[in-house]
Amino acid sequence: MSLKSFNSKVLDEILEKMVAAVEESKHDIFEIGEQCRQDYQSLTKELEEIKTVVGQVIKRTDEFEQKSKFARQRLAEVSQHFRHFSEQQVREAYEEAHKIQTQLSMSRQKELQLRDRRDELERRLQSLQDTIERADHLITQVTIVLNYLTNDLRSISDAIEDAKHKQAFGLRVIEAQEEERKRISREIHDGPAQMLANMLIRSDLVEKVYRERGIGEALAEIHDLKELVRDSLKEVRRIIYDLRPMALDDLGLIPTLKKYLSTIESYNKDVFITYRHIGEEKRLPTNYEIAIFRLVQESVQNTLKHANAKNVDVKTEMRKDSFTAVVKDDGKGFDTTIEKEDSFGIVGMKERVKLLNGEISIHSKIRKGTLVIIQIPLC
Repeated sequence: MSLKSFNSKVLDEILEKMVAAVEESKHDIFEIGEQCRQDYQSLTKELEEIKTVVGQVIKRTDEFEQKSKFARQRLAEVSQHFRHFSEQQVREAYEEAHKIQTQLSMSRQKELQLRDRRDELERRLQSLQDTIERADHLITQVTIVLNYLTNDLRSISDAIEDAKHKQAFGLRVIEAQEEERKRISREIHDGPAQMLANMLIRSDLVEKVYRERGIGEALAEIHDLKELVRDSLKEVRRIIYDLRPMALDDLGLIPTLKKYLSTIESYNKDVFITYRHIGEEKRLPTNYEIAIFRLVQESVQNTLKHANAKNVDVKTEMRKDSFTAVVKDDGKGFDTTIEKEDSFGIVGMKERVKLLNGEISIHSKIRKGTLVIIQIPLC
């Protein structure tokens, strides 16, 4: 099919079906992962209980072995000096030895069964852990595919006439998204995931401290646990802000930019960020608000990552027929005539602005800072 006769609606229909199928698969994978997590928690609790019982059974087995030893000694004494004991005493010695030996055998059998159950649970827990990790990995991969299908590929299809360029850009989008997902995965693993695991351990510790040391020390442990929950919540909120502030849907573009830039400034103590808006604060279509937010976000992130700036000034202006965003820093700057192979951030910004029929200009000089001007038509 030639590009001239290419019907973008056909691609949209195909994408709709693909997205529906992938979303259903993602839901199924998520359900599997959640079920495995529930099973994992249940089996972990059972394993801890069995370990406790095993310890108790081993202790009883040791006691029975000691009693059996004494009973055998008593039986040997009775057998050796048979004439010095009555028939009743001989019978009692035999019965006691038999009783203790039976108890010892039963205790050993129970211990063996519990050990087998413990080993089986440990194997099942390892299998569940492997399944959970595979499910999480698959969900990450499916999410990447969904984002590509619902966002970047749809945008690329609007300019399908430049097929080779779009193909190269699409591949770079996937590559960049994969790197971003890896970064987020590492942040979640090293941050909230570790904190949640620690909270689970600490919650068990609270119960143990309450039983063994009383309510006073248990309350102290609960206080420490609450601090850990606060830190975890703060870390989760930071990651959410990095992905997409929920306020964008509720409050709109301008309030979200204010909150986002304030949050970014709090995480980067060495950088002073100012923000000023001119004009109305009216809501824009969702795709415009998302695109403009991402453009400002990318500009600020580029400054924080590469410019080594001390001051960042962000200004937006809402007019009747256009929206303008300006990001200026006093960083080390760069040579705009040199195009780096890995400068995907700037390429992505230009493509996003192009899809909105806007314009972007980047002015920078070595040791003179950088100025980014973005203009988006609204009519």
